[in-house]
Amino acid sequence: MDGGSEREDVDLPALDERSDAWLAGRARELLAIAQASERHNRTRYTDEVDRLLAEARHRGEPRMVAQLLRAAAVIRVNDAEQAVSPESESIVDEFLEHSQRHGLLVLQADAHALRAKRLLLSGAEDAALTEAAVGLAMLDEKVAPDTLFGGRVWDVLMASTLMDLGLVLMELGVYEVGDQVMRRAHRHIRGGAGPHDISVHLITRCRMQLGWGLRLERIGEDDQAAERFARAAAMAGDVEAPFRESLFPRHPDLPAAEQLAVIGAAHALAAPGPGHVDRLSALLGTAAPREVIFVAVALARCLERDQRVEDAVEVLTGVQKQLDNTASEPALLLCLIREYARLSGGDEDGDRTTSALQFYVAELESQLWDMRESRAATLATRREHERLARRHGTVSRQALQDPLTGLPNRRALDERLEELSADANGAGSKPLAIALVDLDGFKGVNDRLSHAEGDDVLRVVASTVRDTLRGSDMVARYGGDEFIVLLPGAPLHAAAAALRRAAVAVSELPNDLSHGVTLSVGVVALRPEEGTARALARADAAMYQAKRKGGNDVVAIATTESDVPDPAVTDETVNPDPAWVLPDAT
Repeated sequence: MDGGSEREDVDLPALDERSDAWLAGRARELLAIAQASERHNRTRYTDEVDRLLAEARHRGEPRMVAQLLRAAAVIRVNDAEQAVSPESESIVDEFLEHSQRHGLLVLQADAHALRAKRLLLSGAEDAALTEAAVGLAMLDEKVAPDTLFGGRVWDVLMASTLMDLGLVLMELGVYEVGDQVMRRAHRHIRGGAGPHDISVHLITRCRMQLGWGLRLERIGEDDQAAERFARAAAMAGDVEAPFRESLFPRHPDLPAAEQLAVIGAAHALAAPGPGHVDRLSALLGTAAPREVIFVAVALARCLERDQRVEDAVEVLTGVQKQLDNTASEPALLLCLIREYARLSGGDEDGDRTTSALQFYVAELESQLWDMRESRAATLATRREHERLARRHGTVSRQALQDPLTGLPNRRALDERLEELSADANGAGSKPLAIALVDLDGFKGVNDRLSHAEGDDVLRVVASTVRDTLRGSDMVARYGGDEFIVLLPGAPLHAAAAALRRAAVAVSELPNDLSHGVTLSVGVVALRPEEGTARALARADAAMYQAKRKGGNDVVAIATTESDVPDPAVTDETVNPDPAWVLPDAT
């Protein structure tokens, strides 16, 4: 990508020949390219990220799917036009639901941050504040590293989530909390991030310092603002080395200050002067809408120092017109308008009017600052409320959750089974399929390797089965290497087809994850007036039939002849009850 070139996908191996690490790395590369590209090219990069996501879904590993869902969400949310689309909302919601289902707490918090970003673009600041509070409360818990991601990847994901939350807080004007969050992200960046992640972190923090400084100027705190600009300039200097090895499209012979709008603006705002004019003029034409304000204000001040006030006003006027139909941050737009007003009212006839307007603006800014402090207090209250609610929910959830797999335990299963059997035997007579799942070859894993390795296999298999079924289906750990699956509303033939897909998904897992373990499944339909213990006994008998046939199989015991699946009908041509439509396997 040196020289700012944008790589074409020519003569590349098919995606199904690429490793998981390549998929994740290419997604990160596309995010970097899209961030620095022209708007008309961004749809192309979004389409490629979607192809990577489709491949990850096909492979079905939950953590890989989560990383690609995040990439698909971020590339849309970072583009003001795509961010407000229904497709963007759908991807963000899917990212949240997926990370929640698989217990990926850090990514779940990131999904709330991305939701908040979307809400800010539509002007729903209070709702965005709530989403940010939820994400922060999640990370207030003691978050243990997820070893299945690998130490370095986990640190990068944690840092990215914190930075996304920090940016939301910056746009909400809660700079103090945002700065704390960014400092926490820095600790994870030091944990093993590469040059690109270090560059992203420094650019993001630099941007926050600039926004904070401009906001402080609006209430007359010029000394504090100067401190923020100085910090931003220091970070801008620090970014030069890692930027040369980052994934950003770049020209190898130019410093970051001449290629990145935020970096160039940071140096100029810290020390305005004529020496920055040419650089900023060039950056003004390439800056993204969220960054062009920094460049415009910095360039106007440098022109003012060079006694070119009319040129400065012209720059600000042009950028203001450019942003008229563009979604941008209201607080930064006010900074641009303030700068325009400051430079526009110096003639003799306009002195009195300008003085009155400046007094009015000062009073208005004071009230807005008070509102900002109120918003910070509201954030703290909602964050604490969410933290307490999560703590209470965790205690309640632990009583109903298997600690190893995160699935519902026997107690939760008994409660749900009682509820569903009552529905099945009630006036509506809703069908209920019950399956018993046993792992083939699991004892050998414990004997050959270790119980710790066996625990990892249980977690992977549990996650795979859970991800293959509907959200309304219940997968519970029954004990040892046995699981119970409840499929409410499912006719027997449809339930058997769904469980066969789950068995296939487990059999196709990479050997280093499953160690060759497969599933033997017995599934039955609850009979009218039948007790749950009897139904479980029949499911157990069906499971042993699958075992005797060699395992890696699904055996369905029908209630009546009409329930027997036609052996000539494949999974693909089964036509289930239209009220119960099977999802595609992921």
